[in-house]
Amino acid sequence: MNKIVLVDDEQDILDILHYNLSKEGFEVHVALNGNIGLELCQTIRPDLAILDVMMPEMDGIELCEKLRSIPEMSNLLICFLTARNEDYSQIAGLDAGADDYISKPIKPKVLISKVKALLRRKNTAGEQIKTHQPTLFIDREKYQVIHAGKIVRLPRKEFELLALLASKPESVFERDAILAHVWGTDIVVGDRTIDVHVRKIREKIDANCIQTIKGVGYKFIEV
Repeated sequence: MNKIVLVDDEQDILDILHYNLSKEGFEVHVALNGNIGLELCQTIRPDLAILDVMMPEMDGIELCEKLRSIPEMSNLLICFLTARNEDYSQIAGLDAGADDYISKPIKPKVLISKVKALLRRKNTAGEQIKTHQPTLFIDREKYQVIHAGKIVRLPRKEFELLALLASKPESVFERDAILAHVWGTDIVVGDRTIDVHVRKIREKIDANCIQTIKGVGYKFIEV
């Protein structure tokens, strides 16, 4: 049974989420603020944490960053709840290491669809990708990238995007194909989401390993 931690300062939101997720068979735990949420995640070790962006004391962005800094939480899926529709809120969440976001007001069908799509991504363990770049190795089993002899921990979506591109070096992946593979066909995200993830990958490993094909998509470069 997959374990989910919900963190939101509005009790009615927690009640709605808890009801709908529990009905689908998930083990659900709740916290009313970021500090309790952090402790709960460290204790429960959930598969997925759903965090509200706007909370007092510790907001969702800060909580996400703290969770991503804990090595034992490297495989944790993180999804944001946001009442804002502005792109900057969503991009800030992705920059902090989130895997996805859900906009308020929450629609139960969309919630369940996104949660199931995120958890399906955990079934890719066991495959390893040895790239033609001598300093880069991708371990799908551990969701880990080794670059220049050092472990680089990427948020799940960044990892899956890099692994997808590296699985077929020199092949161009169109944006629609990337969205379908990494985010799923039942989740709607914008082109800027891909761009944000590519930018973060370039910052963490090698700015030259992913090439932009203008108007088409991206490809992984062999050296």
